[in-house]
Amino acid sequence: MASNENTPTSDDESVQKEQDSYDKKCIFCKIVNKEMDTELLYSDEETTCFRDIKPGAPHHYLVVPTRHIGNCKSLNKEHIPIVEKLVETGKAILQKNDFTDLNDVRFGFHWPPFHSVAHLHLHVLAPASQMGFFSRFIYRLDSYWFITADQLLKRLKSMD
Repeated sequence: MASNENTPTSDDESVQKEQDSYDKKCIFCKIVNKEMDTELLYSDEETTCFRDIKPGAPHHYLVVPTRHIGNCKSLNKEHIPIVEKLVETGKAILQKNDFTDLNDVRFGFHWPPFHSVAHLHLHVLAPASQMGFFSRFIYRLDSYWFITADQLLKRLKSMD
């Protein structure tokens, strides 16, 4: 059987999938792909972590999926593993930086349209008890603009 030149091979499909997971206009995609001069605290095939440029706490990290995913509003049940991995990565980075009191940490996402970058990113803030007034407002629990990782996971798990 002759192969059709217009039928994509698995290599073509993997290249297309890789391109679909990268947004040339996205600053976080550029950071993940080392196109920006940003120190990566952690990076693997699934997640990348770096410091927030406007820290709201002594430890303020952003953990992003290595491939481009829109925002927390665009997620569904299939995204539960990546959200859990973002949280695991955040905890590991805190521990690597000698912060072990996980009861004094805020893990969460800005709820669209209240986000500045449309690439899913988990804010890891610690110690939450040392957040300033403005940060307590921006990363406020039970607000219209910020959802904790636990709240997001609960929402995703309840989807049909």
